[in-house]
Parts: sequence; C-alpha cells; structure tokens
Amino acid sequence: MTTHVEVKTIAEFHKMPLEFQAAIKKIIVSHTVNELYGAQVFDEPAIGLAPDPYSKWLTCRVAMEEYGHHVRFRELGEKLDIPLEDMTPESKKPLSIFSFPLETWAEFCVIKLLADLGEILQVEDLLHCSFHPLQQLARITMPEERFHADFGKTFCSKLCKDPGHREEVQEAINRYFPMLPAFFGRAGSHNNAIYRKWGIKKRKNEEMREDYLSQAKEVVTGLGLDLPSIQL
Repeated sequence: MTTHVEVKTIAEFHKMPLEFQAAIKKIIVSHTVNELYGAQVFDEPAIGLAPDPYSKWLTCRVAMEEYGHHVRFRELGEKLDIPLEDMTPESKKPLSIFSFPLETWAEFCVIKLLADLGEILQVEDLLHCSFHPLQQLARITMPEERFHADFGKTFCSKLCKDPGHREEVQEAINRYFPMLPAFFGRAGSHNNAIYRKWGIKKRKNEEMREDYLSQAKEVVTGLGLDLPSIQL
C-alpha cells in the first residue's frame, strides 16, 4: 500500500517518520558512494586509455560529471545530517559492478554503454520521487547519464568498424554484462517495498531488471553484436 506524501523541503524531511528518512538516506548514501568509486576506478583511469585528444576530452567530461554527481548527492546528504564518513567507499562497500578490472579503451566504452544504461533506469525511477530535493537532483543528473550512455554507444560503434576492435568490444560485453543484472537488487526486496510504499520509487527491482535486459539487448544487437545469455 502506497502512502501518498509530497515532502518539499529539508525541514519537512526532518518531520517525517523515521522509516521514510532512513529510506531516503539509504538511496543517497548508495549514490554518493558509487558515483565516487565509479569515477575513481573507471572514468578517471579511462582518460589515459583514450586513444586520441578528442576521446580524452570527452572522457574528461564524463569523469568530471561523475565526480559532480558524487558532490551533489553528498551535499544533499550533509543537509540530511548523514555523516561524511558514511558517504565514502571506505565505509560502505561499492556495488559489485565496479570490481571489473578495467584495462582497455574498449572495456571502458562497453561500461559506459551498459552500466550507464542501468544508471539511467535507476535515476529515471526517482524523477517523480516524493522527496522533492531528491527528485530535483535526479532531474539534474539525468541528462548527464544519457550523455554517458550515448558516449558508450558512439565509441563502441566506432570501434566496431574495425574487425579487431569489434572482437574486443564483443569480448568486453561477454565478460562485463553478466555482472549487471545484480545492479537492480533482489526480487521481492524489503527495501524496495519501503521505497514504493512512500512514493520514493515507482517500480519493483524485477520490473526494472526486465526493462534493462530488454533495452540492453536492443542496444547491443543494434551494434551487430550479441548479448550473452545469463542465468538470473
């Protein structure tokens, strides 16, 4: 059962039931930690992997925006009295999708193609969040996430024009894609039920995962490549 609320300000947030406050804080901590860690292990190192000045320039933009996402979510977290030390990868384990050992430019392009598609769906589910400051932050973040996914698609497409690089992209997809469905959490998640109860999120984890798998298949087959079969 959904509890219809519209929490428009930080002051109103502090008057809400603890269950609502804890749910919002959990989402903000997750975004803060993972945006920072992803920028550290993927986006910033990829600048050195980029093959030419133009791709380095755009990769710098991606890294800047990912660090910016961390900064914005952290600033909101501070306003909600979340301790700074709780919003770091040292205090909360980052998502498993960041354990992929990045070594090549093709791998980075695949990460942007597929992981940022997943991030678009996660942010999209917050666009009508009942906590307005988080909703507004999602709306600021969304165009940048779309750019990152488009970046991945554009550069994967360029790589695929060369048979050797095409094989590299396919191999990266084969190794990275199986890690991604877990990004959406468990089916029947208790946390997700609380998010939906308070109107923080709209969709079940399994609904988002199904949508992601469909969209990932469409974008990969659109490149003339194959999405590996996985066991959910």
